[in-house]
Amino acid sequence: VQLQASGGGLVQAGDSLRLSCGPSRRTFGSYAMGWFRQALGKEREFVAAISQNGGTTSYSDSVKGRFTISRDNAKISTYLQMNSLKPEDTAVYYCAGKRTMISGNYYLDINEYDSWGQGTLVTVSS
Repeated sequence: VQLQASGGGLVQAGDSLRLSCGPSRRTFGSYAMGWFRQALGKEREFVAAISQNGGTTSYSDSVKGRFTISRDNAKISTYLQMNSLKPEDTAVYYCAGKRTMISGNYYLDINEYDSWGQGTLVTVSS
């Protein structure tokens, strides 16, 4: 599945942004989804994940309580609502998909994902 992330931009600390990720084929319902980010000079890291059925989610400790991942299988899209943004959230954000038959599982390991979109840049100024 091809993925396309959007919604990034330049915001101030404390502001909110909503990232969207929409695939181009209607097989979205077979995929667990995740968001990762990569800051300049750092490795790509896990941010949030959601199961195929949307019933279970997981977050990194650094974003827990501030970010919310969700999905709309009817619109074949997944979202990352980011609140109370901090300068350390500045990064390129990537959405990823993992084809799975297990509807309730989410995946944390970057190596488990088989579909990636281009990133969208989020810059948070202090």
